[in-house]
Amino acid sequence: MPIGRHARRIVARAGTADGREALRTNRGYSVDRSAPATTMNTRTLLLIGFTLLAVALAVLLPATPQPIAYHDFADKREAYGIENFLDVLSNLTFAVVGAAGLLAVLRPRTCFAAPAERWPYFVFALGVLLTAAGSCYYHLAPNNETLFWDRLPMTISFMSLISAQIVDRVDVRAGLLALVPMLLIGAGTVVYWIVTERQGRGNVVPYAVLQAYAVIVLLKLALMHPSRYTHGNAIYAVFAGYLLAKGFEHFDRQIFELTGSVSGHTLKHVAAGLAGLPVVAKLWRRRLADPTSAPAEAPHPLRQPA
Repeated sequence: MPIGRHARRIVARAGTADGREALRTNRGYSVDRSAPATTMNTRTLLLIGFTLLAVALAVLLPATPQPIAYHDFADKREAYGIENFLDVLSNLTFAVVGAAGLLAVLRPRTCFAAPAERWPYFVFALGVLLTAAGSCYYHLAPNNETLFWDRLPMTISFMSLISAQIVDRVDVRAGLLALVPMLLIGAGTVVYWIVTERQGRGNVVPYAVLQAYAVIVLLKLALMHPSRYTHGNAIYAVFAGYLLAKGFEHFDRQIFELTGSVSGHTLKHVAAGLAGLPVVAKLWRRRLADPTSAPAEAPHPLRQPA
């Protein structure tokens, strides 16, 4: 529900025991109180342990350059003077979803318990929009140099979505503080990859580990930390879209040979772009969960009377 209506409900109940409890629990930033402290500590330790494992894999796994064959897509047809036409055109899906996301985030009526909570979702939508531009640029002339501009905005979307889910599900301050460092780490893996490629010792492993890390962490957050907003389960549709996109990518040539008209990589763009749509849809529809049953309460404008 909108913040004002949420506040009026609490004020109306302030004379009751439940109302006084709601007032107490709706001050300041809070964390997930749906589980005992020991359980929360275990969850935190698991996340830290998995993060350290990801770092170790990124550092210790043998360096692997980007295979040149990656750029050899099945559908190379030209139309209207544009090479790889459908692989370029299909990126419009990212553009539409990214633009819709920006509208949802900037819409005053979209439910955010505190204004700062808009930032991770704003960056996410911007990343999706930039992915459209980067992927178009790459598919006009596929090579490692242009691939850099395809991957860079994707890391923006991955990392900002993790920040958004931490804000929604675990702790507002922690999620907001993590946003910039995570964006820098994500961008760092892509910069490292292209630098090593230019030096003749390419290593795409840190980027690959980062992508897998982002997917697993998002799934962990969804499974173990209920959202304090409605429609939180929309995140599972993102996983479905991601897996579908990966499947299309893997069977790029087989799908093109089977259909004769559309390649797996073209369908990958459509599926990956649509994977962001559930996030946008939930922003348009979501409300704060009931304050007496939500796992974590948002910062609230009410102040204790003097």
